[in-house]
Amino acid sequence: MALLTILLRYAKPYWKFILASVILQLVSVLAALWLPNLNARIIDEGIAVGDTGFIWSTGGIMLLGSLLQVAAAVSAVYFGARTAMAIGRDLRRDVYRKVTDLSTLEATSFGAGTLITRGTNDVQQVQMLALMTLNFMVSAPIMAVGGVIMALQEDAGLSWLVWLAVIALAAIVSVLVSFLVPLFRTMQDKIDRINGVLREQIMGIRVVRAFVREPFETERYRKANADITQVSVRVGNIFVLMFPVITIVLHAATGAVLWFGAFRVNDGLIEVGSLTAFMQYLIMILTAVMMGVFMVMMIPRAVVCSERIDELLQTESSQSFATTPSVATPTEGRIEFDDVSFGFPGAELDVIKRANFVAEAGQTTAIIGSTGSGKTTLLGLMLRLFDASQGTIRVDGAPVEALTQAQLAKTFSLVPQKPYLFAGTVASNLRFGHAAATDEELWAALETAQAADFVREMTDGLDESISQGGTNVSGGQRQRLSIARTLVAQPTVYLFDDSFSALDVTTDAKLRAALPEATKGATTIIVAQRVSTITEADKIIVLEDGEIVGQGTHTELLKTNAVYQEIVQSQLEAVES
Repeated sequence: MALLTILLRYAKPYWKFILASVILQLVSVLAALWLPNLNARIIDEGIAVGDTGFIWSTGGIMLLGSLLQVAAAVSAVYFGARTAMAIGRDLRRDVYRKVTDLSTLEATSFGAGTLITRGTNDVQQVQMLALMTLNFMVSAPIMAVGGVIMALQEDAGLSWLVWLAVIALAAIVSVLVSFLVPLFRTMQDKIDRINGVLREQIMGIRVVRAFVREPFETERYRKANADITQVSVRVGNIFVLMFPVITIVLHAATGAVLWFGAFRVNDGLIEVGSLTAFMQYLIMILTAVMMGVFMVMMIPRAVVCSERIDELLQTESSQSFATTPSVATPTEGRIEFDDVSFGFPGAELDVIKRANFVAEAGQTTAIIGSTGSGKTTLLGLMLRLFDASQGTIRVDGAPVEALTQAQLAKTFSLVPQKPYLFAGTVASNLRFGHAAATDEELWAALETAQAADFVREMTDGLDESISQGGTNVSGGQRQRLSIARTLVAQPTVYLFDDSFSALDVTTDAKLRAALPEATKGATTIIVAQRVSTITEADKIIVLEDGEIVGQGTHTELLKTNAVYQEIVQSQLEAVES
């Protein structure tokens, strides 16, 4: 069972805390079982004969026992809570590490919504079960068994009431739990759904408002919310039934003890104090059963959550990275694609088909093609966001599969198609790929990226706050800061994935003029939509439907390549119109 495996694995490092909690709970329960017996002796032996000294001495012992019970119970809860929180922390850490280790394909197949839910809500359910287990599942059985033994010592003739009450509760719980398990599984799926919808709406809020789709998106969220509400209400209805039924059984058992016990007292078969103690033990037993019921109600949901967590933890990435360097870190940056093909799982056709080209070290290689031709996928293959299904990609003669992640990060630096900035400051974002970069290096990168002017105009300059995603700067500013971040990293190979699309023609021209000096000696690969951006490239690769249909300089392709001629002509017509 996934739940048991997870709890045992993550609780093992904290066995000392668990042992302390178990011992303290044992002390607390034994003290609780002992107190009713002392109370019965006060009633039967002290009050009956008017022995005030016996009452005071025994009462003092009861007081000390109560204080011991409270101290042991509080300490047990402390150690139990500390262990449960540690288990939750370690589990969240491993889930996070697994998510970050997944390849792009696995992460996409799970989906962002369910990954968030598994790392937060699912872990919390397992953590709460661990807390309840350490606080209740140890003391409840001891209290139940001890209560039965002590009750039988007081009066075996009423023992049938204990068994009847326990069997009734067990039957009720079994029936209700059988309804809870499928509902909890459905509930977690609905939480995934509502998280996914909410995340999509937050990320796409500008698009939603631009197209005035608020009513439609509100209805989507309302439906997802209604679905989870419906399931939650059904679960709540079972909870509503649970506790009144348990209370009825508890009060019925207490009334039965008083009813049948009165006849036994009248017949002289039991003392009043013993009857009082028996009733207290019965309440203890049923309380322990109630604690068990509460635990049993939590177990189904925790089981579902643990299975989802275990599914994620057991997922093996389709990619494996070298752990120790087997080849030298590339220093020149010569990229070679040797008969490379790639297709997404489940797709009928390959996105990249038998690609063969060389991006020479120290030169600028441009990739151009229509939308969906596979330009971004080519860059992803270099970065090992995906692994080629056929062929080999080499950097300075070494297959990219032979490089460690650290070597890949040092070799390549990417400006993505959709620039993303992290919450922090301008400086913290620029130092993302080179933590030790000086302020002078940051300003130099900003100058090249044509971002220095607007950063200087900010109130705090490099220390200006940047919100998550860079939403407090414009699209063009965000793109230029992303370019500066890549320049600060000073890699061997610069990858620009349509990174100039948000820039005006003047800024684009200034940036392209400044780039060669900043990237001198490094290999530059530019994916572009505008021909004007790449006319000065040493080599231009033309893609169409994942196939390379032309390679050469701008002048050569204008003379020999029909696809490139079409692209140039279409852009000239667009400008003229």
